[in-house]
Amino acid sequence: MNKKFLSKAARWLHIYLSMISFVIVLFFSVTGLTLNHADYFQNKSVVTEDKGKLDTRWVSATDTLQINKLAIVEFFRNKYKVRGAVADFRIDDREISFSFKGPGYEADAFISREESTYTLTQTNQGLMGFINDLHKGRDTGKTWLWVIDIAAILMTIISFSGLILLLFLKKKRLAGLLLIVVGILLTYLGYHF
Repeated sequence: MNKKFLSKAARWLHIYLSMISFVIVLFFSVTGLTLNHADYFQNKSVVTEDKGKLDTRWVSATDTLQINKLAIVEFFRNKYKVRGAVADFRIDDREISFSFKGPGYEADAFISREESTYTLTQTNQGLMGFINDLHKGRDTGKTWLWVIDIAAILMTIISFSGLILLLFLKKKRLAGLLLIVVGILLTYLGYHF
């Protein structure tokens, strides 16, 4: 491969991928700090609890197959504006329980099958909980997990294209490579100690 072509390709990749991924790299950098120093940046969680009664036909006290899961879930979505994906839907002889989970948010519902009564507890962790969960990919769905993977790939390409560019700078090559070694050593020492 031609050195001139490699230099141009590395420069093009480094510049344009850096610009394309600027916002996502900045996002993961800032949220890395907020996660690492959660005691400074954490919002207090807001917990609300609601109680009520459901239509007895939905929670059928005798036949598990007749429980109307969709009607129950939509009831909570409409009445309490719960959000997130439904998780852990469990049915036993006496109780139905399930959760709604999303970034920075969780709602847990417990329903008595005999009395058709429910308790709904919602926990909202605020903006910091939301963005920290986005950083971790917790309860965010498959699309956001793809965003995280693409961001990681872009950061890898940006890093390697920057390294290739450094190798073409004769006057700065040695100092740059020494700084890379120092960075590796500092990272190892930081982990080791």
